[in-house]
Amino acid sequence: MEHHGLILNLVAAITLAFFFGAIAQRLRISPLVGYLVAGVAVGPFTPGFVGDSDLAAQFSEIGVILLMFGVGLKFSLQDLWAVRGVAVPGALVQMTVATLLGYAVGSLMGMGAAEALMLGFSLSVASTVVLLRALEERHLVKTENGRICVGWLVIEDIAIVLGIVLLPALASAGQSDGAALTTTLTALGLTIGKIALFVALMLFVGARFFPWLIVQVAHLKSRELLSLGTLTLALGIAWVAYELFDASFALGAFLAGVVLNGTKFTHRIAEDSLPLRDTFAVLFFVSVGMLFDPMTLVREPIGVAAVVAIIVIGKAAAALAITTLYKLPLRTGMMIAASLAQIGEFSFVLAGMGVRLELLSEDTYNLILASALISIAVNPLLFKAAERIADRATPATAT
Repeated sequence: MEHHGLILNLVAAITLAFFFGAIAQRLRISPLVGYLVAGVAVGPFTPGFVGDSDLAAQFSEIGVILLMFGVGLKFSLQDLWAVRGVAVPGALVQMTVATLLGYAVGSLMGMGAAEALMLGFSLSVASTVVLLRALEERHLVKTENGRICVGWLVIEDIAIVLGIVLLPALASAGQSDGAALTTTLTALGLTIGKIALFVALMLFVGARFFPWLIVQVAHLKSRELLSLGTLTLALGIAWVAYELFDASFALGAFLAGVVLNGTKFTHRIAEDSLPLRDTFAVLFFVSVGMLFDPMTLVREPIGVAAVVAIIVIGKAAAALAITTLYKLPLRTGMMIAASLAQIGEFSFVLAGMGVRLELLSEDTYNLILASALISIAVNPLLFKAAERIADRATPATAT
C-alpha cells in the first residue's frame, strides 16, 4: 500500500474535491468552498483518512506555477509598465497598512513586538491562486482592473521574497549580535541583486531565446512535444528562479509566460495547459483545507474574528482608499479591493518560517491558517458584493 501513496492521495483529494465542489455548486455557493471542505475532511484534525500534507503542498506549488505562467502568457511588458504608477505604491501602502493593523491586534492580544509584527506581515500579502482564479472566472485578466491586480501581485511577491530574507534579522533583533544582523543585511542586498539579474536575463536574453526555442519545437509538428516543451519551460524557469536566484516559483513562472507572450503559439499553449492548471489549482485549495484545525474557532473565536476583519475589511479599505486617491473608477477600486481581501500560500510560508525561528507561537500560526481559510471562502461573496455596489453607483458602465 505504501508504494501507492501518491495515487491514493490524488484519488482522495480529487474525488472529495469533486463531491464537495458539486454540493457547493448545487447550493449556489462557490465550488471553492467545497474544495476547502474536502481538504478539511482529509486533514489531520478530522477522523478518517489523513492525506499527506507535504505532498499536497507540492501539488499546490505546481498549481501556483501553472497559474502564474498562464497569466504571464496574457501579459506584455507594456501592460505591466502601464500600471506601475498604481501597482507599486498601492501594493507597498496596502502591505504596510495590513502589517500595522496586524501588529495592533497582536499587541492587544498580548503578543510580544516581534510576534505581533510577524502576524501583521503574514496578513499583508494576497494569495496568487485565489486572486487569479477570481479574475479568470470573470474574464478580467486582460482588463485594466486585471492588469493592476497582477502588477500589484508581482510587487507583493517580490516584497515577500525580500521579507523572508529579513526574517533572521528580526529573529536576532533582540540579541546584541551585530555580526548576525550584518550578515542578514548582506544577504538581503545579495538577494535583491540576484532577483534583478534574473529579471534582466529573462527580459533581454530569455525574451529572444525562449520564443525561438518554442518555434523550433513547433516545427516538429507534434502537439504533444509542444505541450511538453512549454511545460518544461514553465516548471524549469520557475525552478531556476527559486534555486539559483532566490526568487519565488511564482515570479519565475510569470516571467516565463511574459517572454513567450506574442508568439503565434501563445493561444495554443494557454489552451493546452488549461486542464492541468485547473486540476492543480483545485489541489491548492484542498491543501489549504488540510492545514485547518476547526478547534481554533472554539479556542480563539475573538482572535479569528479580529484577524479576518483585518484581511477582509482592513485590506479592502486600504486598496479602495489608494485607488480613490489615484482617481480610478469606483468599479476598478471595488474589484481590486475584493480581489486582495484574502491571504493564502505566501502567508503560510511566512508563518511557517516564523514558527521555525521562534517568532510565532503555534497558536498564532493556527490563527493565521483559520483566518486564511475563512477569507478564501468568503472572497467570492466579496466579489459579488463589490459588483453590486459598482453597478448601483455606475449602472451603465463596464470595465
